[in-house]
Amino acid sequence: MKIDIITIFPEFFRGPLDFGIIRRAREAGLVMIDIHDLRAFAHDRHRTVDDRPFGGGEGMVLKPEPIFESLEAMRIVSRDRRATAKESVVLLSAQGKRFDQSAATELAGLERIVLICGRYEGVDERVGEHLADRELSIGDYVLSGGELGAAVIVDTVTRLIPGALGNEASSRQESFTAQAPGQNGGPDSTCGSGGLLDYPHYTRPAEFRGIAVPEVLVNGNHEEIRKWRRRKALEKTLRNRPDLLNEASLSEEDKKLLARIAGDEN
Repeated sequence: MKIDIITIFPEFFRGPLDFGIIRRAREAGLVMIDIHDLRAFAHDRHRTVDDRPFGGGEGMVLKPEPIFESLEAMRIVSRDRRATAKESVVLLSAQGKRFDQSAATELAGLERIVLICGRYEGVDERVGEHLADRELSIGDYVLSGGELGAAVIVDTVTRLIPGALGNEASSRQESFTAQAPGQNGGPDSTCGSGGLLDYPHYTRPAEFRGIAVPEVLVNGNHEEIRKWRRRKALEKTLRNRPDLLNEASLSEEDKKLLARIAGDEN
């Protein structure tokens, strides 16, 4: 996969892209990441990339010319041909659709992604209307720019590329993984996410400062472990992210567990 990032702060990415899974994926040739300085495509002596918006208003807006020219220099195909080419141009914006695991999975299936990091009060609307094919936000809050969002997307997408993780089952087991346990290609461990938050994890020592690991996890009964993990995942999701339950893959057993959990809490 090829990922291009357009930014006015190329130095920002010297840290986030040089560690962990992203670094290993780059070294293995699974992903190629290029950082493009937007100011290199500004032609005045001050390398200006922003301007005041028509109609007035506070703050500055990124101009369209440098962004269009940067993509033209990358030879990105026109938007109506991008689906065939398996490319996507993503504008990072607080007004974008919220980025989630489903969007990450879709992007991971492409051959090339271009991430445009917005700044200031926004980006000239012609970029979103005629250049980008999707607009994404990593959350319902406002950042100073799209660089943090781009780093989040790169990390999330890279770990879904085949070969990036040491254990391919890991990405199917985690929180927000939509596929239900038991489906072909789905998680095959003692408990799959199925769109829920992950279940609790414990490691050695079995007792730490008087706090013991739950007995069910050390008794060797895998069916009991599976049931315990599923219940805990349901409990945590109900407590922290009840909205996920609307889309999660729930079995009849899950629904009965949820009813009991809700009854216990009341």
